[in-house]
Parts: sequence; C-alpha cells; structure tokens
Amino acid sequence: EIQLVESGGGMVQPGGSLRISCAASGFTFSNYGMSWVRQAPGAGTEWVSSINSGGGKTYYPDSVKGRFTISRDNAKNTLYLQMNSLKPEDTALYYCARVSFDMDKMNYDGSYIPLTDVWGQGTQVTVSS
Repeated sequence: EIQLVESGGGMVQPGGSLRISCAASGFTFSNYGMSWVRQAPGAGTEWVSSINSGGGKTYYPDSVKGRFTISRDNAKNTLYLQMNSLKPEDTALYYCARVSFDMDKMNYDGSYIPLTDVWGQGTQVTVSS
C-alpha cells in the first residue's frame, strides 16, 4: 500500500522555526519528485515547494522562498520541510505529495505547480503568539 505519513507539526511563535517530515512507503521513493502543499482554514490549497527525485533541484513560490527549505533522504524514504521565520499566515495543514511525472525528463523549471497523485493525511502547523 502506498503511504505518505507527515509528522512534526505543532504550534510555534512568529519568527520561530519548525521542521516537518514525511515518511514514504509502498513505492520506490527515490524515483519520484515530491512536493509540499498547504491548506489554511477556509482557503484553497497552496503549493509550498517541490524537489526532484535526486534532491538536487528545489523549487519554491515567492511566498516562502528564502524562509523554507525542502530536502529529502532517499536512504530513509523521508521528505523534509525546514520552515524558518514563520509568520501567522503560514498557519495551515501541511501535506506531502508525490509528483506524478518525471521532473527531470520533463525539464521541470518551477514555472508551474507540478501535478501530484498521492497525498498524506497532513500535519498541522500553527504560528501564533
């Protein structure tokens, strides 16, 4: 069974940092690009970041660029998101998701949100004083 299980969410003060993780199973993790997507209360989903299968290429929207860092450990089948300088508007349910196409073969350049086909259940991040 293909599974993505997020963990590490919690409450943090504005300006603080948090690292969330996503454990993958049921598929060859190292063959797939991965993304983080978030959904704030009452809002639609927002793309947060993506990383190619090897981990050498990362992509971010302007809203988190310079504050968030996506990474992966293919030996541990785990995806990470390091979040620094957190703001109240970063409060959301954070999902990891598997990218549905080969980012390298498609020469993905970060100019559009990559399609995803498997999502986890999410981990809550709340930024509040």
